[in-house]
Amino acid sequence: MTSTQSDLPADLETFLAKAGWEGATVEPLPGDASFRRYFRIRKGEDKAAMLMDAPPPNEDPVPFLRAARWLDANGMRAPRIFADDPERGLVLLEDFGAARMRDYLDQWPSDEEAVYKGAVDALVALHDLPPGPFLDYSLHEYQREARLFIDWYCTAQNLYVDASGFTSAWESVFRELLPNQRPGVTVLRDYHAENIMLLGALEKQGLLDFQDALVGHPAYDLVSLLQDARRDVSPEIESRMFDRYVRAMGVDKDVFLADYARLGAQRNAKIVGIFVRLWRRDNKPRYLDLIPRVWALLERDLAHPALAPVAAWFDANIPAELRSAHGGQFQA
Repeated sequence: MTSTQSDLPADLETFLAKAGWEGATVEPLPGDASFRRYFRIRKGEDKAAMLMDAPPPNEDPVPFLRAARWLDANGMRAPRIFADDPERGLVLLEDFGAARMRDYLDQWPSDEEAVYKGAVDALVALHDLPPGPFLDYSLHEYQREARLFIDWYCTAQNLYVDASGFTSAWESVFRELLPNQRPGVTVLRDYHAENIMLLGALEKQGLLDFQDALVGHPAYDLVSLLQDARRDVSPEIESRMFDRYVRAMGVDKDVFLADYARLGAQRNAKIVGIFVRLWRRDNKPRYLDLIPRVWALLERDLAHPALAPVAAWFDANIPAELRSAHGGQFQA
């Protein structure tokens, strides 16, 4: 094996042998924002797979397995599962290769529109399906996520804010959205250019990082894709892809745009909080560099009239100097 034994999950050799991969080489891959680790497994010249190491108690691979199997059974391109041991947190799965959407577009920016069309069309295909066997994206969950902004960003900035007013403002905003969410679609919750693989053609999308799937509003994953925290999406591409989705699904554009803004504001506020948490709790300061982009997206969403109560809260509680293009500076 290419890694030292101390770097590898416990009992990995036994797990691989039972799966028919005895003697395979193991190559560690860069980590993400969670406790999960990934390895590329190779056997011979033409046999490759991915290993997910999602060790309890910090991780639980069961939701990933459930979602992957449902997506695969319904014609979506989740990685196929070759073997799993949930108690040890080990999953051996299909290797989608190295053509990640983000990396591809960094190299071939002229293909941006074609790639985003494929990603939008994959969402249309997903949303044409009945919702999967997942919990509902409830008001409680929306509120819990939005609260991360107060708990982490505001705390890091030493701001004493009106927490109850924050909750009330979001409740007012989501009271208008929740009826439009029914009956709901499968929401992957982290659908963006770093979690989409290109499988041999620009329009074929391989899905990753869907273990937190819920049944929610169809605008959520569209916001995740087009208001990407990790790469700039031009307003022109965002507008054209939004219109492409609206035409394909036959929804009311104005109503859908209002919900898109509501979910964009909620998601971007949550992400600002999460990125600060990754710095302060998990010692991952690199995420601070992404906050200015997310803050700018949040400000744009707050400008929609549907966000008036939340925008008023921000005006009253967040100083103007922290709402600049930098979104507030931190010392990592």
